[in-house]
Amino acid sequence: MARYATILGTGRYLPEIEVSNELLKERVSQANPDLADVVEAFEESSGIRSRWYAPRDWAASDIALPAAQAALQAAGIGPEQLDMILLGTDTPDYITPATSTVLQDKLGATHAGTYDIGCACASFPTGVASAAGLLGTNPWMKYVLVVGVYMMSKLADPTDVVSFFYGDGAGAAVLGVDSKPGFISSAYIADGSFAGYWGIYSGATAEPASVEAVQAGRTNVRLIQRYPPDVNHENWPRIVRMLAERGKFQIDEIDMVIFTQVRLPSIKLVMEDLGLPLERTHWIMEEWGYMGSACIPIALDDAIEQGRVKSGDLLALVGSGVGANYAGVALRMP
Repeated sequence: MARYATILGTGRYLPEIEVSNELLKERVSQANPDLADVVEAFEESSGIRSRWYAPRDWAASDIALPAAQAALQAAGIGPEQLDMILLGTDTPDYITPATSTVLQDKLGATHAGTYDIGCACASFPTGVASAAGLLGTNPWMKYVLVVGVYMMSKLADPTDVVSFFYGDGAGAAVLGVDSKPGFISSAYIADGSFAGYWGIYSGATAEPASVEAVQAGRTNVRLIQRYPPDVNHENWPRIVRMLAERGKFQIDEIDMVIFTQVRLPSIKLVMEDLGLPLERTHWIMEEWGYMGSACIPIALDDAIEQGRVKSGDLLALVGSGVGANYAGVALRMP
């Protein structure tokens, strides 16, 4: 019998500390009064009005835990039934060990193996595709948990106006096995020429952390150079078309496509490019902000909760992250 991966349940977690754009303007204005205007410009161009922070003594695994628990509850299984945990993030608890191992212990998933996925905001679609491969090729596997978590706010200078884009959150999905798809296709694009544009450039092997690096702010996340404005407008449709070609379906058959939640105008432009009505996408960034690796699973869980994603729907998830990385998956919802 053929083995296909299918989504059995999803979950999300948003922390309780709201940081509105007004509060953010007050904070960055302490460093430079002119930055308040930049916050307003970011709001107009992105649609983001607020974001949510976890307590400052939390780590990424603490945010991931309640999202994982919610996904397990939705799937109707316990943590001890998990065979694997795949955790996608570029804001890990530590450089090493893997944050997925920390989550495994906190969750009580005593029989699960783990690994981290580090392709930034493309991590969740990459994780879903990886889980599908594991389930399809390992007859002994039954359940894989895929988590996307983001806590870049803690790695940023709070007076950096680019903190506008750093909200905390986590989303998760449990994948299991079915005799019919489920998982249909995957697609990936990368362009490492953008690796120096946006990131944390001190604290690892390229430049180990030092007093001088900390004082200079290089251990914080920094936007060094702006990405060309059309990179997502070009590559998101490319990913969707690759999914359709490889999955042997037509783009107009897609019932719901969820993109990285960074700019609402970008989503609208890409949906027009694909010839799909806005009713076939879902966005959450206005009230919840941008949450990197977590935003796609959070948006998916919210769309399911609202009844916008239903059994039998053809779903596409398309993520993009610094580096640059792009990843997508197409699935049929059970």
